[in-house]
Amino acid sequence: MRRGPVLVIVVLAAALVGLLSYGVAQRGEDRSIATALAAGERSPAPESTQALAVLGGDGETGSVSDYRGKVVVLNVWASWCDPCKDELPLLERTHRRILPRGGTVLGLNVRDVSTSALELVREFGLSFPSLRDRDAEVTRAFGTPKYPETYVLDRSGRVAAHNIGPVTQAWLDAKLRPLLAERA
Repeated sequence: MRRGPVLVIVVLAAALVGLLSYGVAQRGEDRSIATALAAGERSPAPESTQALAVLGGDGETGSVSDYRGKVVVLNVWASWCDPCKDELPLLERTHRRILPRGGTVLGLNVRDVSTSALELVREFGLSFPSLRDRDAEVTRAFGTPKYPETYVLDRSGRVAAHNIGPVTQAWLDAKLRPLLAERA
């Protein structure tokens, strides 16, 4: 038996094990939103590095962190997304219901044309604010893979719940009731 090929295989296998071990050690603890929620924990909502335009705000800007102190239903939507349009009336009713209790719905309008988004705001009579995430910076920070997607933030700005796809009244009620009863 020739030792050359066997030695090469052993060296390559050892190198592969070493690289894998290094990668695992460097990775550290997974601090993603999904992992925290699965463990029954709340993780801080990602911060935007820049202020976002307020949809229809005439040059006004804002960020998700501006709403700290409120329970926030953060809904990622776009005018070209049919399931997003379908849930807008429910989100508007929710906004009106939770506003007097220190809550709000906050839209995060992503990769959309402002005129199209504003057309939907008028069509559905939306009174909740929406920030324009034109380049999807904030949605990427949250790890949002598709739309619609909804996060519920507690009064301290931590993610307390997450839903991929359209929300339902039952889901919103179950997630909002305990948070609205909490104090910051």
